Amino acid sequence: MEQFEQIPGQGIKGSIQGLACLAGNQKLLNAEGIHDEALEQLQDQMADQGKTPLFFAAAGKLIGMVAVADVVKPTSKQAIADLQTMGIEVVMLTGDHKKTAEAIRRQVGVDRVLAEVLPQDKEQEVRNLQESGKKVAMVGDGINDAPALARADVGIAIGAGADVAMESADIVLMRSDLLDVAGAIELSKATIRNIKENLFWAFFYNIIGIPIAAGCWYTAFNLKMNPMVAALAMSFSSVFVVSNALRLRFFKSKHGSAVSASAAESAAPVTASIPAGAPLLEHSAKQTTINQSNGGTTMKKELMIEGMMCQNCVKHVTHALDGIPGAADVQVSLENKKATINVPESVTDEALKAAVTEADYKVTGITTHEADKAHITHSIKIARGQLDGILRMIEEDRYCVDISNQLLATQALLKQVNQEILRAHIRGCIRDGLHTDEPNPKLEEALQLLEKLVT
Repeated sequence: MEQFEQIPGQGIKGSIQGLACLAGNQKLLNAEGIHDEALEQLQDQMADQGKTPLFFAAAGKLIGMVAVADVVKPTSKQAIADLQTMGIEVVMLTGDHKKTAEAIRRQVGVDRVLAEVLPQDKEQEVRNLQESGKKVAMVGDGINDAPALARADVGIAIGAGADVAMESADIVLMRSDLLDVAGAIELSKATIRNIKENLFWAFFYNIIGIPIAAGCWYTAFNLKMNPMVAALAMSFSSVFVVSNALRLRFFKSKHGSAVSASAAESAAPVTASIPAGAPLLEHSAKQTTINQSNGGTTMKKELMIEGMMCQNCVKHVTHALDGIPGAADVQVSLENKKATINVPESVTDEALKAAVTEADYKVTGITTHEADKAHITHSIKIARGQLDGILRMIEEDRYCVDISNQLLATQALLKQVNQEILRAHIRGCIRDGLHTDEPNPKLEEALQLLEKLVT
């Protein structure tokens, strides 16, 4: 594709063999002056079912539509009900079509829906809620959620979300489960209650104990305290406060998930249609199953993973990858947010992603030690399209934080491409330059050091 351009909140467009093509939502079609009554009626039908339609056009004519539905996790409805039980109004902020958003609202039971919100307008919607006198907590996971997370009184990021979102949030959830939002609120209330108990004890205890130890009440009430007893009593006060605070270690949320992680990660159904009278097709993506490999070539894969926050996360990802048949030499780095694994050639990238996703983490990229020219070219074209979109945002005087977030996303993409090229150079060209195909421990150590320097 040439002349690739990404249009925030609408879609993409470019040229394929000289033919102008585009893919996006209804707003993009309206901007390009493209209409088709049959597909627009089908769009309304899909939206009523909670599906988001995406249109495809070439040479100014509509050629097809794909309707994608995000299957609601089994725990989401329960989480929203728990929040409402706490007296919290739940508002869904989405860029989906109004009818699609309304169908999801009915399904999960949220109080209110703000639909067709552009990425750059989410922060303004949060601001509007605050100006109406409400305290706002924003839950999000994407790059476009970062400004809204920063604007909210409390920003809550999903652990498997984008790094920019996690950096903008006040709280980062360890799992991709909305039940943890209710659990976090419950924990915060328990923490505040614990602080108040400790303050009450410290003030009450000291107001009574200090005057006695100082002899202030000796004349009036003949009350006095031995200095050694006073020192012991003061220590007891500290022990009581610390012990009371340590009770939070045994905190257990009432809003635990009764659904297994594998059941919660069900795939989204996809509906595709074309205007030429072809039958409507429905496909449900199923979890990839890997058969035990019987020998063959072993390949070393490198996975870029988002959502890892601590060593427990490293253990979860390692356990998930170790469970892949034929997997060996699994190494997970929390600092670099990546994992390396040796797998049989029959193990696909989709299988690796499925294993990590089931552990509630997100794979943002998979590479081998040899650079993939087509992948690099595609990534650079995406970056070019993002830059074109950023230029348009600047010309339209868009919100500066949105522009900055888009620049960060483009920078991260280009950095990843550059690292892929450098790793391929280190693993391929340098070894070729030394005229050896056999692994050498000293050489491997040097190559690993170089990799760290370019990461």
